[in-house]
Amino acid sequence: MCGILAVFGCIDNSQAKRSRIIELSRRLRHRGPDWSGLHCYDDCYLAHQRLAIVDPTSGDQPLYNEDKTVVVTVNGEIYNHKELREKLKNHQFRTGSDCEVIAHLYEEYGEDFVHMLDGMFSFVLLDTRDKSFIAARDAIGITPLYIGWGLDGSVWFASEMKALSDDCERFVSFLPGHIYSSKQGALRRWYNPPWYSEQIPSTPYDPLLLRTAFEKAVLKRLMTDVPFGVLLSGGLDSSLVAAVASRYLVESKVACQWGSQLHTFCIGLKGSPDLKAAREVADYLGTRHHELYFTVQEGLDALEEVIYHIETYDVTTIRASTPMFLMSRKIKSLGVKMVLSGEGSDEIFGGYLYFHKAPNKEEFHQETCRKIKALHLYDCLRANKSTSAWGVEARVPFLDKEFINTAMSIHPEWKMVRPDLGRIEKWILRNAFDDEKKPYLPKHIIYRQKEQFSDGVGYSWIDGLKDHANKHVSDSMLMNASFVYPENTPTTKEGYYYRTIFEKFFPKNAARSTVPGGPSIACSTAKAVEWDASWSKNLDPSGRAALGVHADAYEEADTKPANLLNGSPQELQESVAKTATVA
Repeated sequence: MCGILAVFGCIDNSQAKRSRIIELSRRLRHRGPDWSGLHCYDDCYLAHQRLAIVDPTSGDQPLYNEDKTVVVTVNGEIYNHKELREKLKNHQFRTGSDCEVIAHLYEEYGEDFVHMLDGMFSFVLLDTRDKSFIAARDAIGITPLYIGWGLDGSVWFASEMKALSDDCERFVSFLPGHIYSSKQGALRRWYNPPWYSEQIPSTPYDPLLLRTAFEKAVLKRLMTDVPFGVLLSGGLDSSLVAAVASRYLVESKVACQWGSQLHTFCIGLKGSPDLKAAREVADYLGTRHHELYFTVQEGLDALEEVIYHIETYDVTTIRASTPMFLMSRKIKSLGVKMVLSGEGSDEIFGGYLYFHKAPNKEEFHQETCRKIKALHLYDCLRANKSTSAWGVEARVPFLDKEFINTAMSIHPEWKMVRPDLGRIEKWILRNAFDDEKKPYLPKHIIYRQKEQFSDGVGYSWIDGLKDHANKHVSDSMLMNASFVYPENTPTTKEGYYYRTIFEKFFPKNAARSTVPGGPSIACSTAKAVEWDASWSKNLDPSGRAALGVHADAYEEADTKPANLLNGSPQELQESVAKTATVA
């Protein structure tokens, strides 16, 4: 991952302004500790903090076209850059960077080229010939991007909120799958897959087609010039990533440089479910496994730093980000700069335990669509910012555009939980990799029950967070929460505690509005809470809140009523889109 900052239309373009841009860009240096770059053109600034993954020696940014009239600063990876270069044979490339194709694609096709990119990316491009600019974000929002507006009429873009929150009057999360054009002064959606309309698909389930699509997604993400590994929790998703990567690593180009034995990493409290399962998978695959530990106290001590980096006060995101943040630090200390991770599968296949209660295939499919559309506010944000805090890049094969299209075109009846047919959550994915002749994984791992990351690292982690919050937040503080925090009012002491930390770092109204709200059960959207009347009394994002589904579910007697908040991630996205269009 890299860190980008771009500012256009500043009234002040003095040396002092340049120094200020450099200062703000430094706030993103954790994302890209390898090199810094800045391009200034009149009242326009494009800054970059680089994490060198592909072409470390010559791929410094910003990047340019042949005559340097087009300037681009990019955060991300373009996996099909070699194929795109073949289409641009009349262009002269300066570097081996995968991101340089963006400048040349713009020169060749104008603004209508973003759909050609296969990868994860956020970029800002300046055309100095007419001082127009564009900014775009990948289809799902794997890489973060924010857009802001200054009182002087300037427009800002940054990988993280901390780089523009002090200097912008208003800022919002840049919508995934969108492009901003200065010529139009508005956002428009470039990503328009069939599933986006939420209409029910009808394609029959083909396990071999699904398996092949996922294997391709993993293989293309082995594009690297630096050491890499796989985050392995021992659950289905990360285990499949590790199994596919391990199986095909020997045949890949990267094996010649870094060896054919895959490195895997897992973190947890000693004795946690994930550590045991991950060790078993690693032994089966023959990986070089790194088992990392943390204590509840170490996690609590890191909370403020975690919230500063991930820029949210969402409870489940903070619970899961903390162990991932600690693990990333240890991974970086071992010399690894890139990891593959298993985010996105639960959203695509309805893997969260609350999907057991989906009333019909229509509701099931629509909920998966809602979950994918909101990923940039939750798991993508966590995976990217938790790892980038230590200069580590996380790649997510399940969120490959082609794989999503394949998986989301399957008739949802195949995805539904059917105990009468022996189908548990994500059965179609499990079945696709249940190969008797050449097994990818032990059968009991393939059919292991879904365990959310914040639960799997050790159940006492969440219990410890709640106890810690209870010591810092009094009953009267929570009782008056609606007066102190009228927007997205916290309903638990844990939520209140996180909110106080967030507000310390990001006190503006615009910052708190970037975080979604609404009731949730085991990571559901607000809409899915309606599937079971008992859930409204047990609004907790832990998988153990799915009473009657999780093997170690909370006892009903232990649950306490919580106030319901209005609003959903989708409503937030719609309001953000309107705000950005008006601005």
